[in-house]
Amino acid sequence: MSEAQTATWVLLRGLTRESGHWGSFPLQMARGLQATQGSVRVLTLDLAGNGNRCRERSPTDIGEMVEDLRAQLRQAGVEGPVHVLALSLGGMVAAEWAQRYPAELAAAVLVSTSMKPFSPFFRRLRPTNYLTLVAMSLARFAARWRERHVLQLTSQLMSHSEEVLDAWVKLHRQHPVSGLNVLRQLWAAMNYRASRARPRVPMLLLCGQGDMLVDWRCSQAVSRGWGLPLRMHTRAGHDIPLDDPDWVVRAVGDWLAKRELMSGPSTQPMDLETVPLHLA
Repeated sequence: MSEAQTATWVLLRGLTRESGHWGSFPLQMARGLQATQGSVRVLTLDLAGNGNRCRERSPTDIGEMVEDLRAQLRQAGVEGPVHVLALSLGGMVAAEWAQRYPAELAAAVLVSTSMKPFSPFFRRLRPTNYLTLVAMSLARFAARWRERHVLQLTSQLMSHSEEVLDAWVKLHRQHPVSGLNVLRQLWAAMNYRASRARPRVPMLLLCGQGDMLVDWRCSQAVSRGWGLPLRMHTRAGHDIPLDDPDWVVRAVGDWLAKRELMSGPSTQPMDLETVPLHLA
């Protein structure tokens, strides 16, 4: 099957998180979008400093993260335009990508994101919880204790799942994120300022009303500022793909279907592929 016939999705996670934290979501997404897009390929990328790139130094600038991701895709031979689903800090990266290179993105879904100039700092990065996360990252707490607290802060519906906790502890031990990289990523997030001009890329915003890290009104502010559609989950926390992956897939599928109705019927064949894209 040719690249042109395949809808390629790139998944980006947030602060100190890696592609392994998606769990089974990439496969669920690929399967769920078949009806709308037919042939679907899902790629999971890691920001420098996270995942199997944990020994690399994290950029302190969102624009540098964009260029790094573009280089990863070029190295893998992936040609655009691609679709992007990005969570939290990843949403800032996707937004900047859309501003700089709109022709490279077919569409973007920003989940639980926030950015200047649309929201004040105390809503974008709730100080108490983020300071807690940073303190746990810098101090030598036991991996299971640390990851349990991260799970409780980022999830409302899966916060007591021992299966998820076991998986996260394993990831933490395999790919520990350095304290310096935690600070560098946090600095990039705090200092990123998006353009007030709406990106020339179709975008959907998703947020959870139970988000304890980022006030859901930050997504609402971006929606109003850029005139973008917004879907809100009334119970999910910050990590909506973890709390309710089926809801996320339905929301994205419904949005794509509406866009498809406006542009005409699709003739793409049915196929799917999920690819963890881990490059040295």
